[in-house]
Amino acid sequence: MLTETSSLSGLIVSLRELDRPLMAHWAAVHETFRHWVERPDFRTHLRNYVLGLPAAEVAGRARETTTHFAWCLLDDPSADFSLWLHEYKPQRDWRLGYADSVHNHRYHFSSTMVHGSYLQEHYDATVDPESGLITSVAVRSCARCAAGSSGTMLAADFHRIVSAEDDTMTFLVKSRPVTASSLSYDIESGVAHRHVPVENRLGGLSARI
Repeated sequence: MLTETSSLSGLIVSLRELDRPLMAHWAAVHETFRHWVERPDFRTHLRNYVLGLPAAEVAGRARETTTHFAWCLLDDPSADFSLWLHEYKPQRDWRLGYADSVHNHRYHFSSTMVHGSYLQEHYDATVDPESGLITSVAVRSCARCAAGSSGTMLAADFHRIVSAEDDTMTFLVKSRPVTASSLSYDIESGVAHRHVPVENRLGGLSARI
């Protein structure tokens, strides 16, 4: 599918060669990610990689969120990372939800802006030790992420996507889950939530019948 000289295959090979577990060496993951995605040929190789994937397999792993379509490009059970494309919807089609609230993720990730841009805010969040929910947030920084820029977030970091240009797309490498759930906080209403993936509920399903 790819030659070993392509920037995408180089990224995959380099990630497999890093010290394990990857989630404990995420700074090295991010530097490796940047090394490959900042090459001028990366977008071409990314496009060719997508064209070479089995359509049914990609469609079966795809997810739709309130703000974007998430396409899983690589999820090898033997590897402790996965590769994704996030294709953002036009903002007029966004629904209130996770991405435009202050939230964290269950996993670490590094991303690069393939094209388009979005405005991102980073936050400090206060979490109640008893409920485990966010009680207040304070914005720490705000920046527009433009095409070609790269960034990284750990599972403990909180951010919010304020707005995105039409046709915005990001490419990401994600770790395996670091925590069992994630948190969100709606700035306008002050409502906080804990989010548990549906697959994590399977273990207790029979007891709930």
